[in-house]
Amino acid sequence: MTTPTDILVITPHPDDAEFGVAGTVARWTATGKQVVYVVCTNGNKGTSDISIKPEQLTQIRMQEQRNAAKVLGVREVIFLAYSDQGLEDTPEFRKQIVRLIRQHRPHTIVTADPYRRYIWHRDHRITGQVVLDAVFPYARDYLAYPDLIEDGLMPHKVQELLFWAAEDINYRSDISDTFDLKVEALRCHESQMRELGDPNPENFLRKRCRDIAMNEDFELGEAFHRIEIT
Repeated sequence: MTTPTDILVITPHPDDAEFGVAGTVARWTATGKQVVYVVCTNGNKGTSDISIKPEQLTQIRMQEQRNAAKVLGVREVIFLAYSDQGLEDTPEFRKQIVRLIRQHRPHTIVTADPYRRYIWHRDHRITGQVVLDAVFPYARDYLAYPDLIEDGLMPHKVQELLFWAAEDINYRSDISDTFDLKVEALRCHESQMRELGDPNPENFLRKRCRDIAMNEDFELGEAFHRIEIT
């Protein structure tokens, strides 16, 4: 069964999408576009508090992600629930992403840039690479997964990929009108804001988004590496 969606945002952990693309998501949903989140891990290791159990943290972070998605107008949040720091580039993980692409049939997919150099969370690299491979060629090719055809999930060609946290930036999105929603959504991740030592991320986010928009004709932006698939 297919559930057409304009944009799939495939994020390694709860909160990554809010840092990377929330302002653009809010702009899309304000114009009526359908956005769905796919969260690959449960975030069960994202704390320095030794008193909290991983199972507790999972429930906290999943609810924080649902709350943030609601602020942004995201239609649905899908949790794949892999353990934090446990993602691997496996055929099973890739097939899950292909299934979701064929089910939702998005025009655009947004995810973490797998090619960032220097220190970069392994879950981010693997998520970006698996998504890239799932988009091309696996979701596109008829014979890649014949059993998905039997399930009624026909091949689908994604038209556009956006990578956040990219070093090779070639596309900037105007979030001047949705910046406040980005901040509100990020505040929903209370557990992670405490880890950062800053319950109010507005100041550093505003500076970052203003720097991104430098030399553009808007005040605040989010930056991506954009790939158009022809």
